[in-house]
Amino acid sequence: MALKKYKPTTPGQRFKIISDYDEITTATPEKSLLAPKKRSGGRNSEGKMTMRYIGGGHKQKYRIIDFKRDKDGIPAMVKTIEYDPNRTARIALVVYADGEKKYIIAPNGLTVGTKILSGKDATPEVGNTMFLADIPFGTIIHNIELRPGQGAKMARSAGSYAQLVSRDGKYAILKMPSGETRMILQSCRATIGVVSNPDHILERSGKAGRSRWLGRRPRVNAVRMNPVDHPMGGGEGRATGGHPRSRKGIPAKGFRTRDKKKASDKYIVDRKKK
Repeated sequence: MALKKYKPTTPGQRFKIISDYDEITTATPEKSLLAPKKRSGGRNSEGKMTMRYIGGGHKQKYRIIDFKRDKDGIPAMVKTIEYDPNRTARIALVVYADGEKKYIIAPNGLTVGTKILSGKDATPEVGNTMFLADIPFGTIIHNIELRPGQGAKMARSAGSYAQLVSRDGKYAILKMPSGETRMILQSCRATIGVVSNPDHILERSGKAGRSRWLGRRPRVNAVRMNPVDHPMGGGEGRATGGHPRSRKGIPAKGFRTRDKKKASDKYIVDRKKK
C-alpha cells in the first residue's frame, strides 16, 4: 500500500496524491453481496433540501459487510482484496469451508490465500476475530463490538486501531483511536490487526471534481455568507466573523457538546485528549 504522485501535466494533477491500489486483486465485486444504494441528494420525502452540499456523484452499489464475524470454528480463506466506494478501508472476500461467501473489513497485511478463523478456537493472528476475554494484553485490534452480538462499531476506518490495555472484572479496558480509555464487556468481539489502507489520510484529491464524483457539492465558507444565513456572516470588507460557531450558534473550537448525563460515561476511564 503506497501512494502515487502525478507529474503536473494539468492543474488537477499538480497536487494529486492517491493510492496506487497495488493491494487490489480484482475490480469485479461479488454479485451476491451487492445491494442497491439510493441517493437522497440531501432531500427529504417532500423533495425539500434538508442537508446542504450533497448531490451528484457516481452511481455506487453497497457491499454487504459481515461486521459480526459469528461463524465460529469454521475456517475461511481470503479470495480477493477489493476496493469499496462506501468506506476508506479495503474489503476482503472470504470463502468459508461450508461454501458461504462474505465480505469483511480487510486488516493491513491480509493477503489472498490467508486462512482466518473466529471464536474461541482462534489465535491472535491478523484477521482472526476473538472475544476480548481471550486476546492477550497489548494486542492491536479493530472492528470492536460495543455490546455482545451487536457487530463491530468502533475502529473500522482506514488505518485505525485500538489496544487492549488490561482487564477489570467482567470488562476489558481499551485505548481507543481517539486516545480515550474505556471499558467494554469481555464477551464482545474484536478482530486482530490494524485496518487496511493506512495511507488514506495522506491522499490529496488535487481538484474539486474528485469531490463531485463522491457526491459532495461545494461548501460555502461561513464568513462569506450574509448575517441572515450564518452567525459568522456579514460585516464590511473582509471581516473575520468573530468567534467560530455553527450555523445554529453552537461555539466550535473546544466547546463540549457531549451530554453530561450520558449513560456510557461510567465506562469511560480516561477522556480523550484535547
